[in-house]
Amino acid sequence: MGKITGFIEFERVAESYEAPGARLKHYKEFVLALEDKQAQVQGARCMDCGIPFCNTGCPVNNIIPDWNDLVYRQEWKQALDVLHSTNNFPEFTGRICPAPCEEACTLNISNEPVGIKSIEHAIIDKGWEQGWVVPQPPLKKSGKKVAVVGSGPAGLAAAQQLARAGHSVTVFEKSNRIGGLLRYGIPDFKLDKSLIERRVSQMEAEGVEFLASTYVGAAADATEDGLNVITTAELDEQFDAVIMAGGSEAPRDLPVPGRELGGVHFAMDFLRQQNKRNAGDRIANQISAAGKHVIVIGGGDTGSDCVGTSNRQGAASVTQIELMPRPPEHENKALTWPYWPAKLRTSSSHVEGCERDWAITTKSFQGDKGKLKKLVCARVEWVKDDTTGQMKMQEVEGSEFELKADLVFLAMGFVSPVAAVLDAFGVEKDQRGNVKANVDNYRTSRDKVFSAGDMRRGQSLVVWAIREGRQCARAVDEFLMGASLLPR
Repeated sequence: MGKITGFIEFERVAESYEAPGARLKHYKEFVLALEDKQAQVQGARCMDCGIPFCNTGCPVNNIIPDWNDLVYRQEWKQALDVLHSTNNFPEFTGRICPAPCEEACTLNISNEPVGIKSIEHAIIDKGWEQGWVVPQPPLKKSGKKVAVVGSGPAGLAAAQQLARAGHSVTVFEKSNRIGGLLRYGIPDFKLDKSLIERRVSQMEAEGVEFLASTYVGAAADATEDGLNVITTAELDEQFDAVIMAGGSEAPRDLPVPGRELGGVHFAMDFLRQQNKRNAGDRIANQISAAGKHVIVIGGGDTGSDCVGTSNRQGAASVTQIELMPRPPEHENKALTWPYWPAKLRTSSSHVEGCERDWAITTKSFQGDKGKLKKLVCARVEWVKDDTTGQMKMQEVEGSEFELKADLVFLAMGFVSPVAAVLDAFGVEKDQRGNVKANVDNYRTSRDKVFSAGDMRRGQSLVVWAIREGRQCARAVDEFLMGASLLPR
């Protein structure tokens, strides 16, 4: 793969960024993709390692060494074909995936992995520029109809695969635009939404029908006014199979004293509003960080997105706190490689301006006249229970302190899908409140109803959603036709 001695001759070159001072003035993407020659050199670094751990590190099992080699040889169109053989939407993953493939790369043993994500980004962008990404409508129709509930990455992947197999596919989305959490959960500066639009256009040309502003379930459970409502009984009557592919949207709350104060919000409410405004929607009473002292509770990607958005809105200060202890700067490779390691990760949003602190618990929110003014916090330590061996949190005596805050965003993850939707379908749930379905056939407890993505597995990565959507599509195709030629 690549050049035999490339990994010795060439250093890793990462994608560069627009300077923080410039990119904070807009909500556009700011990553500067590799030029053709740079991508070629990075492809050359892919070594003939014998066992490509990158393949298994990648949830969709991208055939990474093959397209690295093809980029090295400047066979771009063939590289695109190989990339698309396992991943419907590499323009999404090439931008927002955390790249577990690079953590699994053999060269990562020396902390210099192949720049797999940047090469993927270069391949798909060239494919669109050259007009190589075109609709692939089926040669003949099956006569079967499939409903897909949710237009996030799992729903889109399943819909595209099934449409190409010849089925008539309708995608239902409760939001006013297609894309699910790709559209409203990820800031525009990380994923330009025109990328979603052009994929939707491709899928429409392949025969997929999209119905936005449409809620599936009971009308009384619709969370917004003006939504069209279709019941699960109507889906059952009109379609031969149904895929539940919504997101894990029930956020984890922080029920401490003062939670009701104005200024305490779930992170996704904040992010969704800004994306809607960027798209041209009018937002009444928009949550604004302008001139405010912002605290983000939660150390994951959603928290980081709140940091970047707050700084773009002109926050006076941004502080991100996390309950877990500060992770190590570098992992112990002998213990973790080729698996995903726990280590300190600094995002582009953190670089733009943010104070970070770890091992902190929030004891209460305090305010005046119904408005938030500060947090009362304390330091914690994690100790092992002698009986169970589990790590338990305990407050450090005398460590209580206060943080000035006008605005708090709760970004502590999501606990489950919205229960009302699952109840409307009448499907069995697992212990975490997700749809109960296995990864062999993705079938739920209800006849001809399947589930994939976050709604089935819980909060996860876009790349995992794409994998599950593709595999679920094959399972549905087998169910409808008795056999399937779709890849798994």
